[in-house]
Amino acid sequence: MKRANGFNWGNEVMRGVNLGGWLAYPMSQGIIDEYTLGEKLGQDAAHDVLKPHWDSWIAKSGFNVVRVPIGYWAYDNANSPYVSGAAPYMDQAIEWARQTGLKVIVDLHGAPGSQNGFDNSGQRTNNIDFQQGDNVQRTLAVLQTIQNKYADSSYDDVVAGIELLNEPLSTSLNLDDLKQFERNGFGQQRTVSQSRVVIIQDGFQPPSSYNGWLTPKDNNAQNVALDHHEYQCFTNELVAMQPWQHRQYVCNNVKQYSGADKWTFVGEWSAAMTDCAAALNGYGIGARYDGTYPGSSYVGSCATMNYIDQWSQTLKDDTRGYIEAQMEAFESNTIGWVFWNFKTEASPEWDAFRLIDAGIFPQPLTDRKFNQICSS
Repeated sequence: MKRANGFNWGNEVMRGVNLGGWLAYPMSQGIIDEYTLGEKLGQDAAHDVLKPHWDSWIAKSGFNVVRVPIGYWAYDNANSPYVSGAAPYMDQAIEWARQTGLKVIVDLHGAPGSQNGFDNSGQRTNNIDFQQGDNVQRTLAVLQTIQNKYADSSYDDVVAGIELLNEPLSTSLNLDDLKQFERNGFGQQRTVSQSRVVIIQDGFQPPSSYNGWLTPKDNNAQNVALDHHEYQCFTNELVAMQPWQHRQYVCNNVKQYSGADKWTFVGEWSAAMTDCAAALNGYGIGARYDGTYPGSSYVGSCATMNYIDQWSQTLKDDTRGYIEAQMEAFESNTIGWVFWNFKTEASPEWDAFRLIDAGIFPQPLTDRKFNQICSS
């Protein structure tokens, strides 16, 4: 059977959704990340908790790309309580994607030692030890395993690119060493494929700050893309804004991620104008929006934010306008976007399928209730 063409970088608009939380774990009983899940339950029991969520993916909503986060522990969990076993499910996801015509970004989401200290790296910690000991080399070894498989030409029709590392916190890392790690990761991938796109997450730096680096003028480096993330809910000032201010911020902020000399896409964004989602700031930590987060003050109640059937029509319209503003800005200034997330346990601002079911997330994805928000 003839296989489909791969993702057409630079000529095709990316409209994707993240499969974050696919390795979902319950935020309860002191379980705050995958590390404590394995510690508390033991590896075998933790696998049983995770496995049903691995098999629950449905994608029929017009997206053309899925970004699939996976932790290093799927390939290397020596001397740690992390749950292994995710690697075969990456294969399953890619096969499902192939059957439905979706393209896949394989995203290494967590590195040994933690690249950012966030629980999305697998372990929430104040010690960002990614660049300590042999952690960088372990990460490169995991990447080599991923690259040897998914950069192979047998995946040309379905794997759009391989993301070397999600959200390295560049302000807490040695930037020169981080760029050397990324250059080494690029070089490894080129030993397997000249064409498989290498994706660099910008580390919370402006994408244009990477101009001239890993370009054709830099040792003829080609097929490199940048992943930029945009959220408006992680500071007191952002959650205090009115919906119209969130939309205005979207339009004004394009200068932060435009002007790069590489393919750039917004690989994470959401509909969240609050930080009310359960455990968003970490298990047991409150929200800035309702003043329960340390150092925050009350803006509004979180009581109904996680129950979409209790949203007012005004909130639904404001959320749709915010989504559409982001789509418009991202598609006009980058090659596209990947929404976080495909689904959640109970946080509709982050749940594409709940938002679609409620008529808030555009269907089809090009449908607009509010035309040209950023040009009006």
